[in-house]
Amino acid sequence: MKISRRTTIGAAIASASVFALVVTGCSSPPSASTDTKTPITLTLATFNNFGYTDALLAEYHKLHPNITVVQNKAATSDAAETNLFTKLAAGSGLGDVEAVDGDWMPKVKQYASKFVDLTAADNKGRYSSWKTAGGTVDGKQIGLGTDIGPEAICYRSDLFAKAGLPTDPAAVATLLQGDWQHYYDIGAQFAAKKTGAAWFDSAGATFQGLANQYQNFFEKNDGTVVATTNPDVKAAFTSVLQASATDSAHLTEWTNDWSAGMAKGAWATMLCPPWMLGVIQGDSPKATDWKIANVFPNGGGNWGGSFLLVPTQGKHTAEAKQFVDWLTAPAQQIQAFKTAGNFPSQVAAYSDATLTGATNPFFNNAAIGQIFIDRAKAVSVTPFKGVKYGAIMTAVQNGLTRVEQKQQTIDASWTQVVSDITALG
Repeated sequence: MKISRRTTIGAAIASASVFALVVTGCSSPPSASTDTKTPITLTLATFNNFGYTDALLAEYHKLHPNITVVQNKAATSDAAETNLFTKLAAGSGLGDVEAVDGDWMPKVKQYASKFVDLTAADNKGRYSSWKTAGGTVDGKQIGLGTDIGPEAICYRSDLFAKAGLPTDPAAVATLLQGDWQHYYDIGAQFAAKKTGAAWFDSAGATFQGLANQYQNFFEKNDGTVVATTNPDVKAAFTSVLQASATDSAHLTEWTNDWSAGMAKGAWATMLCPPWMLGVIQGDSPKATDWKIANVFPNGGGNWGGSFLLVPTQGKHTAEAKQFVDWLTAPAQQIQAFKTAGNFPSQVAAYSDATLTGATNPFFNNAAIGQIFIDRAKAVSVTPFKGVKYGAIMTAVQNGLTRVEQKQQTIDASWTQVVSDITALG
């Protein structure tokens, strides 16, 4: 199953985010341009909503009068991914700058020679080490990070109240502090109260968050597949399905039934990176009880995030590299957060008053800036994702769904998962 993101977040986050302090210093200070070259156009290929407004791109033109940036936005990440690899193979047709989802980076890294090394003195140390690693191959930094997806727990306080659980975000964070088994155990307590709602949406969604906390969950760093022999994978598969018997609404993410379930309050908690806020609001606009707890099972986890790359086939690679360096700088990442809710990956942004003071009225004025800053700092690992990672995750997710839909037992489904992964070669 392909996990999609950034589908509905732009308008919802932009309308929901309120900044306690007036935005100041959210763009790089103007400096006298030294550009005297012939006017050129840089093409920026993105998908869905990266938060790069016409005004932001026009600001770069003011700083560099000879450079005009044109953004070509694909409707979906799938379309952008297909376009990228098709034109990489053709040797022409790519944008001067290409946005790449973190989930594609393992495949992109196979073609590292086809991208410019973006390492520069002024972008060293900008990111947490795990984000830098996501765009680096053999010491060459082919991608500079845009956003990240540090995870918290979003919850329905009205359902917590029905179950006799605390409803205040700080108290809920204390309640949920612990490992995944503790999270499941609280879910079992919630289920015993017969509120009419489940604890979480699906085993697949929950497994996604757990899987992102292991360095080599499915594969070793050399690409060797260990998903069928790593005891942590089977243990996670089994434990989340055992919990789902009482805790899950059995509604697979991104389906129509899942969206309808969100609208009617079919579950009480869900794993929640910043980009999920707009999805929740978009699917349950009439809800008034969504809140965010500054906590995540077993510490911290990241789900989502992208990079900007410069293909060597471009005619203006030096100018494109300079543009990417500017566009991924803290000030511009703050602008993208303000526009689309995409959470900055630049650590320097975490001391910016615009971010630290950000709140969200839909989530009962949750301090989303500080919450996700804390959640980002809690991330200590990002999983190695080789070229087979996506196919392996699909096989596992399909196995989880079969059990939740009562098509197979846990053991039978795991046996098929092993067979499906082995068949990948």
